[in-house]
Amino acid sequence: MSDPCAVADVIEAMEAHYPPELAEDWDRIGLVCGDPAAQVRRVLLVIDVTDDTVAQAVATGADVLIAHHPLLLRGVHSVATTTPKGRLLHKLIAANVALYVAHTNADSANPGVSDALAAVLGLSPRSLAPLQQVESVPLDKFSTTVPPQHVQRVLDALCLAGAGWGGGEYQRCAFFAEGTGTFVPSAAANPAVGERGRINLVPELRLDTVMPRSKRREVIQALRKSHPYEEPAFDVIELAPRATDTGLGRVGDLCAPVSLRAFAAQVAAELPSTPVGVRAAGNPARDIIRVAVAGGAGDGLLSAAAAAGADVFVTADLRHHVVSEFVSTGMEGDAPALIDAGHWATERPWLDQAARLLRAHCGEAVRIEVSNLVTDPWTVRMP
Repeated sequence: MSDPCAVADVIEAMEAHYPPELAEDWDRIGLVCGDPAAQVRRVLLVIDVTDDTVAQAVATGADVLIAHHPLLLRGVHSVATTTPKGRLLHKLIAANVALYVAHTNADSANPGVSDALAAVLGLSPRSLAPLQQVESVPLDKFSTTVPPQHVQRVLDALCLAGAGWGGGEYQRCAFFAEGTGTFVPSAAANPAVGERGRINLVPELRLDTVMPRSKRREVIQALRKSHPYEEPAFDVIELAPRATDTGLGRVGDLCAPVSLRAFAAQVAAELPSTPVGVRAAGNPARDIIRVAVAGGAGDGLLSAAAAAGADVFVTADLRHHVVSEFVSTGMEGDAPALIDAGHWATERPWLDQAARLLRAHCGEAVRIEVSNLVTDPWTVRMP
């Protein structure tokens, strides 16, 4: 885009790369404050919405602040300036800064948060796969038969109701096959074709299409309204889940094996420094080739990392007892070694990824900047 864009254009670009439907049910993403029609000339990307990052957005003249962590994740009853969250929102609104959040949808997207972490740690992009795959949208195959002269009208109605799914950039997808329908209308029937009380043979087209399962009710209603028959015949078949390349975490391979001690040093060198630092659990001499990563808190993916055959799992916010149990198992080679590199630090590479995507979409009309403020809440580390 060469012309100045609006907040809505920035949102469109973000949601094209980080689809909202990938967000967890409990998450709170999207536009928090701001006018979608407002013009945008400057965007600032941050992990956390804090006093420092809000002040940075205001001071640099940002029109949009894009954050990874939601400001209003849990319910609030007030956004008065006497509350921490309310104070930040008022500062943003007073400065005409829109706030947009991409959280677990950015975690599961491909590429997403864990892809950015995997890239800076040297994992081969061709080897990457999700640790916890997002299930594909549940789909149904929908089939009906229609007189040839009515088939386009019926298909239009079905697609308007949500059918015709083709995946990716394809819509209004269907298949037709010629055939012959037969039926005997009763004396009380009002057939669109054929005669009451007689065996009727009529040419028909079989129409097959695919729809999200959530649209089943709407598609059936659309069929009954648009079909010329009083009682149109149809089948609904639930399709098996499809494999996807989206999901939480990633697992992939290094170009060559290194020891756990050397790989931990590499993690520390590649990620931004924070007081939290980088901690490793496991045999320091253990060979590392297969690496699992999850930006942010990843203890929920420990079993997935083990099942994926990872030699080490790089994440953050690991708890003492969980690590202790994994280390004792990992000493026998049945579980990965663990590296805790800090929540903010493991998610920080995503900002650069999102910035590149936005620059490609917005062009030179919008200045895209990444905040280097360390917003990890830990500020002091004593040896």
